[in-house]
Amino acid sequence: MTRLQSIRVTSQQRTISHNDETTIHWIDEGFWHRFSSLKPKKFSLPIIGFYAPCSHPLVSNYLTLLAESLPSESREASLIQEPSHGNRNKCPVSGILYNTNTVESFHALDKQNLLKEEARKIWEDIQTGRAVEDCSVLSRFLLISFADLKKCSFHYWFAFPALMIDPPATVVNLSPASQWLSKEQPVTSDVARNQQQMSPCQSNAHKILFGFYDPCHLPNIPGWPLRNFLALIAARWNLKSVQFFCYRENHGFADMSLSLIGEALLTVPHGWKDVVPKAVGWELYQGRKVPRCISLAQSMDPTRMAEYAADLNLKHMKRRDFFGLGCFVIPQVSSPWSRHTWMPGCAHAYGMGLFILVDNCLNGGEFKATAAVESLKRIFPAVEAEGIVMAIPMPGHPVNSQEHESVLDDCRRLCDLIDAHFAVFLLTDTRESRWLPTLLCANANIVLIEPS
Repeated sequence: MTRLQSIRVTSQQRTISHNDETTIHWIDEGFWHRFSSLKPKKFSLPIIGFYAPCSHPLVSNYLTLLAESLPSESREASLIQEPSHGNRNKCPVSGILYNTNTVESFHALDKQNLLKEEARKIWEDIQTGRAVEDCSVLSRFLLISFADLKKCSFHYWFAFPALMIDPPATVVNLSPASQWLSKEQPVTSDVARNQQQMSPCQSNAHKILFGFYDPCHLPNIPGWPLRNFLALIAARWNLKSVQFFCYRENHGFADMSLSLIGEALLTVPHGWKDVVPKAVGWELYQGRKVPRCISLAQSMDPTRMAEYAADLNLKHMKRRDFFGLGCFVIPQVSSPWSRHTWMPGCAHAYGMGLFILVDNCLNGGEFKATAAVESLKRIFPAVEAEGIVMAIPMPGHPVNSQEHESVLDDCRRLCDLIDAHFAVFLLTDTRESRWLPTLLCANANIVLIEPS
């Protein structure tokens, strides 16, 4: 997400510069995990980014990539992903990911032509009227990448194409919206219009204020979506003067002192609309045009994850005698008095007595629950054991929209398993993971035993 930082101030006027600017974005780790699991073989892949209006007076909001930004495996063949609208805290923006197989190919990409192609799509959407129906296409973005899956490192570079108006638009009289609007002047359906209703408003000589969600927090600079918004207004309606409203919030509520109202003066040269305008938009990193690189070896490499989980487990248990509890308690309770045992997927990185990480479970091997059952049967052949691979939903761990059904299925499955038993030994290593099973056992009046 770019902030319009290069602004020349002359008296009360500010000229929007179209030089490449610093980009603010945030990529959730889940995006790279999903990206690695997809192992995209195609050169280009459609993705969805999300942003929101500014919600804090000192912090801008980021363009965010989440796991759900990538198409699921079932949709990968069609490569079609339509963004859903309606949530202002998660405004969808279409983008495209260009992935390469080698770092040499990544650096050799014709970045200028890739940027021109995305700018051409934005311009085409303006000319055909699609941008009037769906203004999110004005904020289209581009991401190029190289994924070194062996080292769990990712090279990437963002671009946010901005169509250049030459000479640049000049912003005048930019001031807090509270100087123009008050809380006693709510925006109602009587005065609010969408872009499709622009022509009737012009013919009726209405005073028009163009509004947009502004992710930027700076008090004297409009946010990055304004750039292509002005290009749309100039190309579609030939306006020379545009009053705009930068909508911002404070902790989830509209804040007129943070929001801005200003006027942009447009000088469109003859023939400007006949060709695709020039575009800029590659992000700068530490003031230079260079890509970024992130290493996720600590969270994606199975061996390092095992080491980290082992250390974390020891810290949770406080005593070295108690690590790997499930793998020691289960053989003890699988005695002549207890023959039927169910084992959800173990949370520990190593299973001590019941499975060996390297031989059984590393690099796409067996699930830990399945490996543990096989070991348990070798210890006590008469046991009736079943390994169940599932996740225990935990409070404080957010769930994205694509996982809602699977989480509900896990809840139902956990409830059914508890109802089918007389007693439950709860040996997971965190309070969060013990919360839901404890609640379900209490509700079903079933004995629950746990060591902490």
